[in-house]
Parts: sequence; C-alpha cells; structure tokens
Amino acid sequence: MKLSFTKMQGLGNDFVVFDAINQKVQLTPAVCREIADRHFGIGCDQILLIEPPHTVNTDFHYRIFNADGSEVEACGNGARCFALFIREKSLCDKNIISVGTMAGRIILKHQPDGYIEVDMGIPIFKPSCIPFETPQQAKSYSLNVGGDKINLCALSMGNPHAVIIVPDIIQAPVSRLGPLIENNAAFPQKTNVGFMQIVQRSEIHLRVYERGTGETLACGTGASAAVVAGRILGLLDERILVHLPGGDLVVKWHSEGQPVLIQGPAETVYEGTIEL
Repeated sequence: MKLSFTKMQGLGNDFVVFDAINQKVQLTPAVCREIADRHFGIGCDQILLIEPPHTVNTDFHYRIFNADGSEVEACGNGARCFALFIREKSLCDKNIISVGTMAGRIILKHQPDGYIEVDMGIPIFKPSCIPFETPQQAKSYSLNVGGDKINLCALSMGNPHAVIIVPDIIQAPVSRLGPLIENNAAFPQKTNVGFMQIVQRSEIHLRVYERGTGETLACGTGASAAVVAGRILGLLDERILVHLPGGDLVVKWHSEGQPVLIQGPAETVYEGTIEL
C-alpha cells in the first residue's frame, strides 16, 4: 500500500494527514504505530484522515489516531491543520467548514489574519459522559494518585480531560503524574492530563500529557479544557491567552451551555509518499 501524505503542525503538535477522498486508506493500529514512529516511520503525535461527509449537514468527516494506534474523538490543533489541508488541496474554498467527528460536528473558520478558529463544541461536565467515576458531580475532585491526593477538574471536550493547577509550569510533574492519571481507574477510557499555571486572569501556561501519545508541544482540546476549568473555578476571564511549549493559542469561553472557541496557526511542513 503506497500512500501520499502531508506532514503538518500546529504549534509543534505534529500530524501525518491522509486524503482518504482521493485515495483508499486502510489504517490498523499497527500501521498507525509504524507511521508515527519517529525513528522508523514518518513520526507524529497523531494521524489525521480526511473522509467524505458521513452526514448531510457536514462538508467532510475527520478521524484522529494517536501514536499508539488508538482512535480518539477530538483534536483542536489537528482541526486547524485539517482546515488548511483542504484549502491547500482545493478540496473546499469555503471560509466556514462543517466537519463531522466521533465527538460530533465542529465548525472551522478561516480568519483574515491567516489563523483558523475552531468551534470546539460545548464542554461536558456530567461524570458518566466524560467518563469519570465519582459519586456526584462537582467543580473539582480529589483523586488518589500514586499514594498522593491530587485536586483536579474533570470534563470532556469530546474527549476526557483532567486539569490540575500548578504553581510553576517548569517544575510541574508532567512525566510522573501524567501517565498515572491517564491510566487511573477513575477514568475508564483513560484521560488527557493538563497542568495549568495561572499567570493572571487573562493568561495561563499549560503543558498537556495526551492520552495515547505522552506530552506534546500543544493540545487544542487540552487548552480548551484548562480554560473551562479555570472559568468554572472563578479564576479566569472569558478570553485567555494560553502559552503552550509550542506557541500560543487564544481560547474563548463565555459560560456553561456555550461552545469553546480557539484561534491559532497551522502549517504544512512537507509532502511525500510512504509504502506500508
């Protein structure tokens, strides 16, 4: 199987993108791991598949595979790369694009400044829908992790997230606590883990340990979840500048029942073919 691909990145969160409209693409977990391997494959955090629409109210369908081969529901940085890809490949010339995902429909908008805005949908707090096992819903939770009690917020942005507030983003125990929380029994489908330092009400630093991938340079759903958590706790304003290791995003969220909007860049790195 010989496939054309495009390597893309959004704030250093990197992707291998396949056009599954004009070529037949069959991805197994083993094939995904082969592609994502940074020594023996192309190398990436996630693999993105552009498919024809699955429903009448969308222009395209969007599938996301982690480096470990697992298919996941949402990826904000990937969505921006998706929007740039279909424009560069002349698959669609609309400024506003409706895209179907495992988590539901998302809206992508090309901005005049070249940035892309993604409507990430409405945050979900009901524990059974995250999913997160707890006796009752709350703004924050205490979780036993490796013998320590960790305070965190739990929510879904189409995929599960745990958000922890830390005093120093550089010293945050991402590599130690990230995998322990990701695989904690309280999250039956595992979880992404965000470590957030609040600089001021309009600005945060964030590092994210992504489910099935590890720490990445940026995470759009993670940035969304962190801002939502900070807003729920009364610590952040509606418009937040989020500093990630790979660069900055702007995240906006008004209140419960409203969608999260993120704005940021996307870039094509190179194109090629791979034989699998």
